[in-house]
Amino acid sequence: MREVSPVSYAQLVLNAPALTPGWSQRARNQLRFKTPREQTRLFLFLETKMDEKLIALVSGANKGLGKEVARQLGRRGLRVYLASRNRARGEEAANELIAEGLDVVPVQLDVTSDESVAALARDLQRWYGRLDVLVNNAGVLVSRPAFEITSAEMKETFDTNVFGVVRMVHAMLPLLQASKQPRIVNIASTTASLTLASDPTTMFGREDTIIAYASSKSAVTMLTVQYANAFRRSEAHAHIKINTATPGYIATDLNNFSGNRTVEEGSRIVIQLATLPDDGSSTHFSWIVSRDSTSG
Repeated sequence: MREVSPVSYAQLVLNAPALTPGWSQRARNQLRFKTPREQTRLFLFLETKMDEKLIALVSGANKGLGKEVARQLGRRGLRVYLASRNRARGEEAANELIAEGLDVVPVQLDVTSDESVAALARDLQRWYGRLDVLVNNAGVLVSRPAFEITSAEMKETFDTNVFGVVRMVHAMLPLLQASKQPRIVNIASTTASLTLASDPTTMFGREDTIIAYASSKSAVTMLTVQYANAFRRSEAHAHIKINTATPGYIATDLNNFSGNRTVEEGSRIVIQLATLPDDGSSTHFSWIVSRDSTSG
């Protein structure tokens, strides 16, 4: 055990990113204070400060848009759980954000697995008893011409992009309900626009390899509408604000970095919806069209 002053320890804890659940008890066991009263007052203060932090969960956050959303939420003072299917990649991304001074915690999550999603929900329930912000960003893109797409490839796409959203909302709903200002943002895509897809003069009307991805993102939009309607009808859930956002044609590995918007630009609408004030609306779809929807 080592002796530490309350002031220096308070500064350490409040400035240290990615404090893991259980930090308080471990610190009590490892640190020695001059008087019991000094210890008790300090830990009550620190635990109160930690309880004041909003808790966010971003899926598919080890790269691209998800990582930038995690970064921007962290910059706004939230504790962000950076979720990724690949644990090592998630830890690498989280360490980068932690090095920037952000409060980010990496967690392994497979949105196609009921068990994985349920396990994380149980952990969050045990640690905090609530979830304030949920960003359903995890997604896959199978690039295949419409005449060649198979049902297996469609199922693979929908399992992540659509059913993954349902798994997350279903498992996290009690935690969101327990929050004073819960926000859900489902990431859609410009490819989900029926107007653009029906217009042969736009890039989306000409594209022939996104049948699985585009249709899955259209489904996400309808899911959000139906959830919003259900929340509105339920007094117990009416405080939950759910929105669908498309970040525009951003440059990520999903499109071989061919997009004409940056992830920083794409994240703005997501952050806006994830941090809506209490009087903000629960709109169904927030549309961001690329600079030139006819060519990108």
